[in-house]
Amino acid sequence: MTADPQRARYPSLAGRRVIVTGGGSGIGAGLVEGFVAQGARVVFCDIDVAASEALADRLSGAAAPPLFLQCDLRDLDALGAMMEEAEGALGGIDVLVNNAANDDRHAIADVTPDYWDERIAVNLRHQFFAAQAAVPAMRQAGGGVILNFGSISWHLGLRDLVLYQTAKAAIEGMTRSLARDLGRDNIRVNAIVPGNVQTPRQLQWYSPEGEAEIVAGQCLDARVQPADVAALVLFLASDDARMCTGHEYFVDAGWR
Repeated sequence: MTADPQRARYPSLAGRRVIVTGGGSGIGAGLVEGFVAQGARVVFCDIDVAASEALADRLSGAAAPPLFLQCDLRDLDALGAMMEEAEGALGGIDVLVNNAANDDRHAIADVTPDYWDERIAVNLRHQFFAAQAAVPAMRQAGGGVILNFGSISWHLGLRDLVLYQTAKAAIEGMTRSLARDLGRDNIRVNAIVPGNVQTPRQLQWYSPEGEAEIVAGQCLDARVQPADVAALVLFLASDDARMCTGHEYFVDAGWR
Protein backbone atom coordinates (compact mmCIF):
# COMPACT_ATOMS: atom_id res chain seq x y z
CA MET A 1 0.00 0.00 0.00
CA THR A 2 1.38 3.41 -0.95
CA ALA A 3 1.20 6.08 1.74
CA ASP A 4 -0.31 9.46 0.87
CA PRO A 5 2.66 11.86 0.60
CA GLN A 6 0.43 14.66 1.88
CA ARG A 7 -0.21 12.82 5.16
CA ALA A 8 2.04 12.71 8.23
CA ARG A 9 4.33 9.73 8.71
CA TYR A 10 5.02 8.32 12.19
CA PRO A 11 8.14 6.14 12.26
CA SER A 12 7.14 4.83 15.70
CA LEU A 13 4.07 3.13 14.18
CA ALA A 14 6.10 0.96 11.80
CA GLY A 15 5.81 -2.62 13.05
CA ARG A 16 3.41 -1.70 15.85
CA ARG A 17 0.93 -4.44 16.72
CA VAL A 18 -2.55 -2.97 16.37
CA ILE A 19 -6.08 -4.29 16.95
CA VAL A 20 -9.02 -2.36 15.50
CA THR A 21 -12.58 -3.36 16.37
CA GLY A 22 -15.33 -2.70 13.85
CA GLY A 23 -12.68 -2.30 11.17
CA GLY A 24 -14.57 -3.64 8.16
CA SER A 25 -16.22 -0.47 6.90
CA GLY A 26 -16.76 3.23 7.50
CA ILE A 27 -14.47 4.89 10.03
CA GLY A 28 -13.03 1.51 11.01
CA ALA A 29 -11.89 0.77 7.47
CA GLY A 30 -10.24 4.19 7.36
CA LEU A 31 -8.37 3.32 10.55
CA VAL A 32 -7.18 -0.01 9.17
CA GLU A 33 -6.01 1.66 5.97
CA GLY A 34 -4.21 4.36 7.93
CA PHE A 35 -2.29 1.98 10.19
CA VAL A 36 -1.38 -0.31 7.28
CA ALA A 37 -0.03 2.69 5.36
CA GLN A 38 2.18 3.48 8.36
CA GLY A 39 3.69 -0.01 8.25
CA ALA A 40 1.87 -1.26 11.34
CA ARG A 41 0.79 -4.87 11.73
CA VAL A 42 -2.99 -4.86 12.00
CA VAL A 43 -5.67 -7.30 13.07
CA PHE A 44 -9.22 -6.05 12.72
CA CYS A 45 -12.50 -7.63 13.69
CA ASP A 46 -16.03 -7.04 12.48
CA ILE A 47 -19.40 -8.75 12.25
CA ASP A 48 -19.72 -7.90 8.53
CA VAL A 49 -17.79 -10.65 6.74
CA ALA A 50 -18.32 -9.47 3.17
CA ALA A 51 -17.14 -5.89 3.75
CA SER A 52 -14.22 -7.05 5.88
CA GLU A 53 -12.99 -9.63 3.39
CA ALA A 54 -13.23 -7.02 0.63
CA LEU A 55 -11.09 -4.63 2.68
CA ALA A 56 -8.53 -7.32 3.50
CA ASP A 57 -8.35 -8.26 -0.18
CA ARG A 58 -7.90 -4.63 -1.22
CA LEU A 59 -4.99 -4.24 1.23
CA SER A 60 -3.45 -7.64 0.50
CA GLY A 61 -0.58 -6.07 -1.43
CA ALA A 62 0.67 -4.09 1.58
CA ALA A 63 4.04 -4.88 3.12
CA ALA A 64 2.12 -6.11 6.17
CA PRO A 65 -1.42 -7.03 5.04
CA PRO A 66 -4.10 -6.83 7.75
CA LEU A 67 -5.71 -9.93 9.20
CA PHE A 68 -9.51 -10.07 9.52
CA LEU A 69 -11.16 -11.99 12.35
CA GLN A 70 -14.93 -12.31 12.43
CA CYS A 71 -16.36 -11.48 15.84
CA ASP A 72 -19.66 -10.41 17.36
CA LEU A 73 -18.42 -8.26 20.24
CA ARG A 74 -21.70 -8.64 22.11
CA ASP A 75 -20.54 -12.21 22.87
CA LEU A 76 -17.87 -11.81 25.55
CA ASP A 77 -16.57 -15.36 25.06
CA ALA A 78 -16.12 -14.63 21.36
CA LEU A 79 -14.47 -11.32 22.22
CA GLY A 80 -12.00 -13.03 24.53
CA ALA A 81 -11.18 -15.66 21.90
CA MET A 82 -10.70 -12.97 19.24
CA MET A 83 -8.32 -10.97 21.44
CA GLU A 84 -6.34 -14.11 22.23
CA GLU A 85 -6.10 -15.07 18.55
CA ALA A 86 -5.13 -11.53 17.57
CA GLU A 87 -2.43 -11.37 20.23
CA GLY A 88 -1.06 -14.70 19.05
CA ALA A 89 -1.03 -13.62 15.40
CA LEU A 90 0.71 -10.33 16.24
CA GLY A 91 3.01 -11.66 18.94
CA GLY A 92 1.67 -9.07 21.39
CA ILE A 93 -0.48 -5.94 21.49
CA ASP A 94 0.78 -2.36 21.33
CA VAL A 95 -2.36 -0.48 20.29
CA LEU A 96 -6.06 -1.23 20.79
CA VAL A 97 -8.61 0.92 18.97
CA ASN A 98 -12.11 0.37 20.35
CA ASN A 99 -14.06 1.64 17.36
CA ALA A 100 -17.02 -0.74 16.97
CA ALA A 101 -20.49 0.69 17.65
CA ASN A 102 -24.00 0.88 16.24
CA ASP A 103 -26.10 4.05 16.22
CA ASP A 104 -29.53 2.70 15.31
CA ARG A 105 -32.25 5.22 16.12
CA HIS A 106 -34.82 4.44 18.79
CA ALA A 107 -37.70 6.12 20.62
CA ILE A 108 -37.81 6.21 24.42
CA ALA A 109 -41.18 4.43 24.50
CA ASP A 110 -39.83 1.51 22.46
CA VAL A 111 -36.89 0.68 24.75
CA THR A 112 -37.24 -2.64 26.58
CA PRO A 113 -34.84 -4.08 29.17
CA ASP A 114 -33.53 -6.54 26.57
CA TYR A 115 -32.95 -3.77 24.04
CA TRP A 116 -31.19 -1.68 26.72
CA ASP A 117 -28.82 -4.56 27.47
CA GLU A 118 -28.15 -5.21 23.77
CA ARG A 119 -27.41 -1.53 23.03
CA ILE A 120 -25.02 -1.27 25.99
CA ALA A 121 -23.35 -4.49 24.88
CA VAL A 122 -22.79 -3.26 21.33
CA ASN A 123 -21.76 0.30 22.23
CA LEU A 124 -20.00 0.20 25.62
CA ARG A 125 -19.38 -3.13 27.33
CA HIS A 126 -17.00 -4.60 24.75
CA GLN A 127 -14.69 -1.57 25.01
CA PHE A 128 -13.93 -2.32 28.65
CA PHE A 129 -13.45 -6.05 28.18
CA ALA A 130 -11.27 -5.62 25.09
CA ALA A 131 -9.11 -3.20 27.09
CA GLN A 132 -9.00 -5.63 30.01
CA ALA A 133 -7.82 -8.38 27.66
CA ALA A 134 -5.14 -6.16 26.08
CA VAL A 135 -3.59 -4.84 29.30
CA PRO A 136 -1.44 -7.88 30.22
CA ALA A 137 0.23 -7.89 26.79
CA MET A 138 0.80 -4.13 26.97
CA ARG A 139 2.32 -4.43 30.42
CA GLN A 140 4.63 -7.15 29.14
CA ALA A 141 5.65 -4.90 26.25
CA GLY A 142 6.42 -2.02 28.59
CA GLY A 143 3.45 0.11 27.57
CA GLY A 144 0.72 0.62 25.05
CA VAL A 145 -2.12 2.75 23.78
CA ILE A 146 -5.88 2.28 24.12
CA LEU A 147 -8.13 4.56 22.07
CA ASN A 148 -11.86 4.45 22.80
CA PHE A 149 -14.37 5.89 20.36
CA GLY A 150 -16.98 8.21 21.79
CA SER A 151 -19.35 10.43 19.80
CA ILE A 152 -20.26 14.08 19.35
CA SER A 153 -23.93 13.05 19.56
CA TRP A 154 -24.32 13.23 23.33
CA HIS A 155 -22.51 16.57 23.48
CA LEU A 156 -25.18 17.89 21.11
CA GLY A 157 -28.14 15.99 22.58
CA LEU A 158 -29.40 14.59 19.28
CA ARG A 159 -32.86 13.05 18.97
CA ASP A 160 -33.78 9.35 19.05
CA LEU A 161 -30.38 8.19 20.32
CA VAL A 162 -30.81 8.03 24.09
CA LEU A 163 -29.16 4.61 24.60
CA TYR A 164 -26.36 5.28 22.11
CA GLN A 165 -25.66 8.62 23.74
CA THR A 166 -25.77 7.10 27.23
CA ALA A 167 -23.12 4.58 26.18
CA LYS A 168 -20.97 7.16 24.43
CA ALA A 169 -21.05 9.50 27.43
CA ALA A 170 -19.97 6.61 29.66
CA ILE A 171 -17.00 5.89 27.39
CA GLU A 172 -15.45 9.25 28.22
CA GLY A 173 -15.71 8.53 31.94
CA MET A 174 -14.30 5.03 31.46
CA THR A 175 -11.42 6.45 29.45
CA ARG A 176 -10.39 8.82 32.22
CA SER A 177 -10.58 6.05 34.82
CA LEU A 178 -8.52 3.62 32.73
CA ALA A 179 -5.93 6.32 32.05
CA ARG A 180 -5.49 6.90 35.78
CA ASP A 181 -5.30 3.22 36.68
CA LEU A 182 -2.96 2.24 33.80
CA GLY A 183 -0.71 5.27 33.53
CA ARG A 184 2.04 3.92 35.79
CA ASP A 185 2.27 0.95 33.41
CA ASN A 186 3.01 3.41 30.58
CA ILE A 187 -0.36 2.65 29.00
CA ARG A 188 -2.01 5.74 27.54
CA VAL A 189 -5.80 5.85 27.20
CA ASN A 190 -7.69 8.50 25.26
CA ALA A 191 -11.12 8.97 23.71
CA ILE A 192 -11.74 9.96 20.11
CA VAL A 193 -14.89 12.06 19.60
CA PRO A 194 -15.85 12.18 15.92
CA GLY A 195 -18.46 14.51 14.52
CA ASN A 196 -20.78 13.39 11.76
CA VAL A 197 -18.42 11.48 9.48
CA GLN A 198 -19.47 11.03 5.86
CA THR A 199 -19.72 7.25 5.53
CA PRO A 200 -22.24 5.13 3.59
CA ARG A 201 -23.99 4.26 6.88
CA GLN A 202 -24.41 7.89 7.91
CA LEU A 203 -25.67 8.86 4.46
CA GLN A 204 -28.70 6.62 4.97
CA TRP A 205 -29.92 8.90 7.76
CA TYR A 206 -29.56 12.24 5.99
CA SER A 207 -31.13 13.87 2.95
CA PRO A 208 -29.16 16.52 1.02
CA GLU A 209 -30.96 19.07 3.19
CA GLY A 210 -29.84 17.22 6.31
CA GLU A 211 -26.27 17.16 5.06
CA ALA A 212 -26.43 20.91 4.50
CA GLU A 213 -27.78 21.40 8.02
CA ILE A 214 -24.81 19.50 9.47
CA VAL A 215 -22.32 21.65 7.58
CA ALA A 216 -24.20 24.80 8.64
CA GLY A 217 -23.77 23.74 12.29
CA GLN A 218 -20.03 23.29 11.89
CA CYS A 219 -17.32 25.93 12.00
CA LEU A 220 -15.70 24.45 8.88
CA ASP A 221 -17.43 24.27 5.52
CA ALA A 222 -16.76 20.61 4.67
CA ARG A 223 -17.79 17.09 5.70
CA VAL A 224 -15.57 15.07 8.02
CA GLN A 225 -14.11 12.01 6.25
CA PRO A 226 -12.81 8.70 7.71
CA ALA A 227 -9.26 9.76 6.78
CA ASP A 228 -9.65 12.86 8.98
CA VAL A 229 -10.51 10.67 11.95
CA ALA A 230 -7.66 8.29 11.13
CA ALA A 231 -5.20 11.21 11.11
CA LEU A 232 -6.04 11.97 14.75
CA VAL A 233 -5.96 8.30 15.75
CA LEU A 234 -2.55 7.75 14.16
CA PHE A 235 -1.07 10.71 16.02
CA LEU A 236 -2.47 9.58 19.38
CA ALA A 237 -1.24 6.02 18.77
CA SER A 238 2.27 7.22 17.93
CA ASP A 239 5.13 8.10 20.25
CA ASP A 240 4.69 11.74 19.22
CA ALA A 241 1.68 11.75 21.60
CA ARG A 242 3.65 10.19 24.47
CA MET A 243 2.32 12.70 27.02
CA CYS A 244 -1.31 12.64 25.87
CA THR A 245 -3.60 10.56 28.07
CA GLY A 246 -6.89 10.71 29.95
CA HIS A 247 -8.63 13.13 27.62
CA GLU A 248 -11.14 13.46 24.78
CA TYR A 249 -9.95 14.61 21.37
CA PHE A 250 -12.55 15.96 18.95
CA VAL A 251 -12.52 15.76 15.16
CA ASP A 252 -15.88 17.30 14.32
CA ALA A 253 -15.21 20.41 12.19
CA GLY A 254 -16.37 22.47 15.17
CA TRP A 255 -19.96 21.14 15.14
CA ARG A 256 -22.08 22.91 17.73
